[in-house]
Amino acid sequence: MCGIAGWFSTDNDMRDKEDILSRMSATLERRGPDEHGAYVERDIALLHRRLAVIDIEHGKQPMTFVTERESYTIVYNGELYNTDELRDRLIADGYTFEGHSDTEVVLKLYSRYGERCSEMLNGIFAFAIYESRQRRLFLCRDRIGVKPLFFHRYRGGFVFGSEIKAILQSGVVTPTISEQGLYEIFFLSPARTPGCGIFDGIEELLPGEYAIYQNGILRRRHYYRLTAREHEDNEQQTIERVRYLLTDSIERQLVSDVPLCFFLSGGLDSSIICQTAANFYRRNKLGEIHTYSVEYVDNRKYFEKNLFQPNADYDYIHLMVDSTAAEHREVILDNADVVDALYDSVDARDVPGYVDIDSSLLLFCRRIKEDFTVALSGECADELFGGYPWYHNRDILFEECFPWSREQSTRRKVVRDGLLKRGEEYVHEKYLETVRRTDKLPTDSPLSSRMREMFMLNFYWFMQCLLERKDRCSMYSGLEVRVPFCDYRVVDYAYNMPWELKAYAGREKGIVRKAFEDILPRDIVYRKKSPYPKTHNPVYMHECSKRVRQILNDDTRTVNVFLSREGVTDIMEHPDQLKSPWYGQLMRAPQVLAYIIELDYWFEKYKPVIKSS
Repeated sequence: MCGIAGWFSTDNDMRDKEDILSRMSATLERRGPDEHGAYVERDIALLHRRLAVIDIEHGKQPMTFVTERESYTIVYNGELYNTDELRDRLIADGYTFEGHSDTEVVLKLYSRYGERCSEMLNGIFAFAIYESRQRRLFLCRDRIGVKPLFFHRYRGGFVFGSEIKAILQSGVVTPTISEQGLYEIFFLSPARTPGCGIFDGIEELLPGEYAIYQNGILRRRHYYRLTAREHEDNEQQTIERVRYLLTDSIERQLVSDVPLCFFLSGGLDSSIICQTAANFYRRNKLGEIHTYSVEYVDNRKYFEKNLFQPNADYDYIHLMVDSTAAEHREVILDNADVVDALYDSVDARDVPGYVDIDSSLLLFCRRIKEDFTVALSGECADELFGGYPWYHNRDILFEECFPWSREQSTRRKVVRDGLLKRGEEYVHEKYLETVRRTDKLPTDSPLSSRMREMFMLNFYWFMQCLLERKDRCSMYSGLEVRVPFCDYRVVDYAYNMPWELKAYAGREKGIVRKAFEDILPRDIVYRKKSPYPKTHNPVYMHECSKRVRQILNDDTRTVNVFLSREGVTDIMEHPDQLKSPWYGQLMRAPQVLAYIIELDYWFEKYKPVIKSS
């Protein structure tokens, strides 16, 4: 994994922008701490920061390939999981290769097939390729949206980067936030509207989208969408197909030229990945797998069961360690450190985010990076296979709203009276926009139709939020995290699977449980879904409250323009009376306060110009 950036300009000579380009590249150093490179011509600069994982010697970037008709240069961030098949195809077409990197394969595939290459790639990636003779820039993002690619277009130029901070460093766009951006951070965050970069003029290439910039014009095209098709497999075939697709995806993602490890929570998803990998290692005599879990100081003392977190991970992790014979490490986080890392997590995301759900992951990844460079994680099974309660509760399922933010009373409580009056309406509009884009079959029943809508909502909103979290918080420490459940073949199959099969035996992720029941301990197969672990220690709430009081008492802080002092104080003094979570089920009173800490830091660091409506 890496960080990429670039600047295409018709009215500046990029060769005179060395200092600015160096600063743009430096913003991405955490994503690529191993090497850096630049390709600079008069009207184009391509920048690369490398985290060396595959073909360390021959995978250096930017990489150029010259043919009789064109010179192609690529900056690439990601991992390709069908590299061997594509390389064999190109060799059959007469191509030769200097190394075994996926970067070289993508570059030469584009030289052969142009933008059609996007449809051939299976992986997580964002890349840009410049054709110097045509002065054309091609950008592409993976189907699922695992890897980021932001951009800003202006009269006379185009700037892009893996992260917003790289674009801002160019100086061609001033961080500005309009009413729309304020609605995003106060009423939707940590989610973002697909394609929205919060700051005015900052956009993001959508999952499954490519773009071509030439002659001052940007053309965007979808090469992948969720498409409704008939599910033709019977029950047994479906079980076998799920088993095959997930096993194949996991095993493809075990390729690395540097040490590789696994996140292990004791839940179904990470357990499937770890057990499949352990079996693969045994067959191929690769030794033992290495696993990591996260916990908080004194969490066992303060943990309380609830509907959404029915049991703690430590009850199950030891079962998987025994089953896989893994070398396991438990990372125990100090609660004060988790609060301190809120600031780093804003730096990583460039916007306020998932608070301690982010900061704890960031600290977890920082610890893992001391030993490993690559990890596999179980994200996104819940979104694809109906793992969340809102898939199974009919009262929630058919509500006309985002099921993880069913109403905005907590958000409205935080916002000062009279401000952002259209917040609830803005959220509902975004919900409707997504539902209307849902592809369906004429034969879909009302339940099937709604399940497709729910899939779309989860895929483009909740899942993207988690993928953004995983990318930014891991890459902030130079750790590459792969997500096998995000193989587009798995996504396509899950989208078209009938609900009665997906919820096999009436269980959340029932078909996945059935597909892997013979390789996992029984208690793991039938464990009720439990979310990412958060801290239950009252020290965390105390520390957040202390910092929020300091913010409220400082009239110079920009965030106070928007905050209701009475509403925020009431949350601190009566946390158990909070009507609804801020987002999902993990962002309750302590996390709302943590979000205010992040908002304050973000306003003070990025100093956005606030446009009045």
